[in-house]
Amino acid sequence: MTPLEQQVLDYLASHNVVTLATQGTAGLWATAVFYVNDQFNLTFLSAPHTRHSRNIAETGWVAATIQAEYHEWEAIRGIQLEGRCGLIEGEERETAVSLYASKFPIIGPHAPPQIAQALDKIGWYKLTPTRLYFINNSLGLGHRDELRIGNEKLGMENDHPVLNSPFSIPHSQFPTIS
Repeated sequence: MTPLEQQVLDYLASHNVVTLATQGTAGLWATAVFYVNDQFNLTFLSAPHTRHSRNIAETGWVAATIQAEYHEWEAIRGIQLEGRCGLIEGEERETAVSLYASKFPIIGPHAPPQIAQALDKIGWYKLTPTRLYFINNSLGLGHRDELRIGNEKLGMENDHPVLNSPFSIPHSQFPTIS
């Protein structure tokens, strides 16, 4: 494992909330959800009727950020990523529930009745990053390192949502700043 991989995994383990950005026919949407990581994959839960869940069901893609609140720009650290996302079921779901309950015991076997009832109505999602950057402003304003996590093996280079999206704008049409 590289030092950057370890740094990213440590950061993921020490934080709890990921902000998801989704896109679909209902438009763009962002929401914050609690997550647990299994290596670089993130698991979260959400109600399938929510706008972000509907967008995920429609496109299967999300962008996301994980960061704390900082008061000095030099202290900013965080993760920016994009990846494939979808509902999980079966054994994969059971493993995710177990990991999630380890991090957030309130959903475990002794969950309050309101939580237990809510858990019966939600979906479990897995976000698999296809691109991930670790931001570390202590190394300079806007410094970020790309973590390559075997995306070539995922076969996603020809299935990118922006390149194949009706919402995409060709680079040649970007406004120039002089």
